[in-house]
Amino acid sequence: MSTRKGIDTQQAANLDFDEQRPPGAPGGFKPDAELPAASALGTFLKAPPPGTPPEVVEALTLMAGDPTDPLPPRLYFETVEQAPVAISITNAKANILYANAAFEALTGYSRDEVLGQNESILSSNATPESIYQQLWRTIQRKRSWTGTLVNRRKGGEDYLAELTISPVLDAGGRLRYFLGMHRDVTREHELSVALRQQKTRIETVLDAAPVVVVLLDTAGRIILDNQEYKKLLGDLRGREPLALLRSALQQQAGFDPLARAAAGEGFRDVEISIEVPGSASPRWFSCSGTAVNESDTSLSGYFIRGDAGDQRLLLLANDITGRRREIERAHLENLRARLAEQQLAQGMREALTAASYQLQVPLNMIRAASGMFKDGAGNPALFAEMLGQITQAGETALATLRAAMPTQVPEAGVNVNVNELLRHVLALETDNLLAAGIIVDWQPALVLPELSGHKNELRSLFKYLIDNALQALYEGGGGQRALRLATRALDDAVEVIVEDNGPGIAQAERLKVFEPFHIGWRNRRGRAGMGLALAQEIVNQHDGAIEIDPDYRDGCRVRVTLGHVRARD
Repeated sequence: MSTRKGIDTQQAANLDFDEQRPPGAPGGFKPDAELPAASALGTFLKAPPPGTPPEVVEALTLMAGDPTDPLPPRLYFETVEQAPVAISITNAKANILYANAAFEALTGYSRDEVLGQNESILSSNATPESIYQQLWRTIQRKRSWTGTLVNRRKGGEDYLAELTISPVLDAGGRLRYFLGMHRDVTREHELSVALRQQKTRIETVLDAAPVVVVLLDTAGRIILDNQEYKKLLGDLRGREPLALLRSALQQQAGFDPLARAAAGEGFRDVEISIEVPGSASPRWFSCSGTAVNESDTSLSGYFIRGDAGDQRLLLLANDITGRRREIERAHLENLRARLAEQQLAQGMREALTAASYQLQVPLNMIRAASGMFKDGAGNPALFAEMLGQITQAGETALATLRAAMPTQVPEAGVNVNVNELLRHVLALETDNLLAAGIIVDWQPALVLPELSGHKNELRSLFKYLIDNALQALYEGGGGQRALRLATRALDDAVEVIVEDNGPGIAQAERLKVFEPFHIGWRNRRGRAGMGLALAQEIVNQHDGAIEIDPDYRDGCRVRVTLGHVRARD
């Protein structure tokens, strides 16, 4: 293979480089007279073929080597020639003086075609001019430059070249040559682009998904989230949604999702609720979690395969608030009918209890009179017989009234959420509250433990308390009527506060209001005085307490404490 300038590169490659310069010879270009005449390279350099470029002669002179080197120059030449990286040597003007076999294989050009040509033969218009300018500024300052260029093969195909250019200086520090090394990184670039595109697709899908998606590490730190998560963060006014979701799963479902993930376990379709500031009703989510094992990314884990990585939790939370509201709306209608029936039965029970209570007094008097006449003058036998008949008739009536009272079927105890029951009662009372122009301040605890209780009885309890507050507001007649409901978690109980700005309850009446048949309202029509008495009975059944707050001066504040809090897992 002959060069365009007359030098046979194969011949040059086969020259004997074992002969070296005399000791002490300076590096860099050496006059012909100082070269060892016995070597083939020396012979060639002493009389180069006509037309051989001076730069080639100088480069081969440098290849003759230094006699003090422990390795022969031939080894250096063969190493470069057989290197798997495309290598070229140019003069200071970037004209190619040497190219190795890998250069030929990568570019498609033979050495015949590139020797003497400028490196710009590989340039492609796809590389910005500013990159070349920056390259030249760097190497002209005698510094190495590393970067990426779009090069073009002989066949016109572009490829991405990762290029390093190093200046080669002579013994005087003058810039004489450039050593260029480059490799094809097209495949790496294509894989990198494909990876970025895949990442973009995944992020697009996640952000478009109408489900909260968050990826966590075992310490609970967020690695990845989507737009629905960020939207929920805004709805919660800066409160971290993850903290509330995790706490709700612990309180309402009885397990820690991160502990499940650490154990390699998941969960599906667990429904929980969280309170949203400024909203009268909670947000409901159906949560699912998947344990994900990520590969070890440390260098020490390069050769390790298997499950030696870190555990992650992929948490999905689907907002089912709309569906829950539809269910709750149907449930409320059912409750409305059941409560109406229950109140009717309760009213009958109250009326019959009151009648029984009232009949008991004359019966007692009749019994006393009968006893007196049995021991007195006149016709005691006849009178006693009559009184006996009256007594018997009264007792029969009393037994009939008692038999007429509806039987209360014991309700099974279940785990209940007090916030949920209070919302049910508020929904049932909405029409009455709006009609009376009452402002409701609803302040539920964001996370409230469930307690063991009877749902219908607790609903009745809250209805008695709210009805009592409504009646107080009616009779108070103030300009602005306000009702406040609040809940909070205690150590082993749940506290409910029902507060109104009505006329309040006098100190002397604060215990009497819980007595049966006590009526403290001016308007007594249709009232039997059993509401708060029955409320206290329900509270007692739930190991709780009810009291009128003596320190509250702006109306009436009723505090209810309910026990039987469900133990956490």
